[in-house]
Amino acid sequence: METIKNQTFDQERALYGSNGIEVVDCAFDGPADGESAFKEGRDISVENCFFNLRYPFWHDDRLKIKGSEMTELCRAALWYSHDIEITDTKLHGIKALRECSRVKMQGCDVISPEFGWSVQEIEMKDCGVQGEYFMMRSDRLRFEEVRLQGKYSFQYIQDSVFERCDFDTKDAFWHAKNVTIRNSVVKGEYLAWYCENVTFDHCKIIGTQPLCYCKNLKLIDCEMVDTDLSFEKSEVEATITAPILSIKNPLSGRIVVPAVGEIIRDDEASRGEVIVEG
Repeated sequence: METIKNQTFDQERALYGSNGIEVVDCAFDGPADGESAFKEGRDISVENCFFNLRYPFWHDDRLKIKGSEMTELCRAALWYSHDIEITDTKLHGIKALRECSRVKMQGCDVISPEFGWSVQEIEMKDCGVQGEYFMMRSDRLRFEEVRLQGKYSFQYIQDSVFERCDFDTKDAFWHAKNVTIRNSVVKGEYLAWYCENVTFDHCKIIGTQPLCYCKNLKLIDCEMVDTDLSFEKSEVEATITAPILSIKNPLSGRIVVPAVGEIIRDDEASRGEVIVEG
C-alpha cells in the first residue's frame, strides 16, 4: 500500500481513482478550491487529515477514515460509497453521508443537516449528532449510545434497532416501519406519527401528542412525561409505568397505565381499551 504523508492538496480530483493508498497527516485545502479529491477510489485509508473542500469521497469502496476533520465547507463528503469505517472524526459539512451502504461509525462528532439519507446498513456507536432530517429513508440502522439534537429525524426508516440512545428531536420516526427502540430517552413533539410495527421497550418518552395514527405500536414498561393527547387513532398495546397527562381516541388495543389525567373519547371509532391500575 502506497503511503502519502504531510502533504497539502487543493487541485481538482487530487487523488482520483486511487487504489490501495494510505493518506496520513494531509490537508485538502487551498486557493485552487478543487473538488472530489478521492472520487472513484478503492481500498483507501485516511488518518489525521483535514478536509476543507467539497465532495471528497464519492463512489469509493473499502474506505477507512480515522481521527480526521471535515469542516462546514466540506459539504456532501461521502456519497455513493460502500464498506466504510469512520472513527473519532468530525463531520461538520451539510449532507455528509448519502446513498452509501455498509457503514460503521464510532466516536464521531456529526454536525450535518440532512445527514444519512438513503443509507443502508449503518452501525453507529458512541456518537454525537446535530442536524435536521437525520437518516431519512434509510434502513437497517443499528445505533448504540448515540446522542442526537435536531428535527425531523428517522423519517421513513425501516428495519432498525436503537439501544441506550438519547434523542432530542421533534417529528421523529414518522412513517418508520419495523423499528425497535430500547432503554432510550426520546424527547420531542409529535413522536412517531404514522409508524408501523414500532416498539418502545423500557424507554422514557417526553413531549406533546406522541404516537398517533400508528399501526401495531407496542410500548413495554415505558415512562411518559408531559405527554398529552397521546395515541390518537393508533393500534396500540402499551404498559406505562408513570402517570400520563391525557389519552385521546386510541383506535384499538389496550393501554395499561397507573394514572391518567384525562381520557378523551369524542370519536365513535375509538375502541382502544384504557386500564388504570393505580
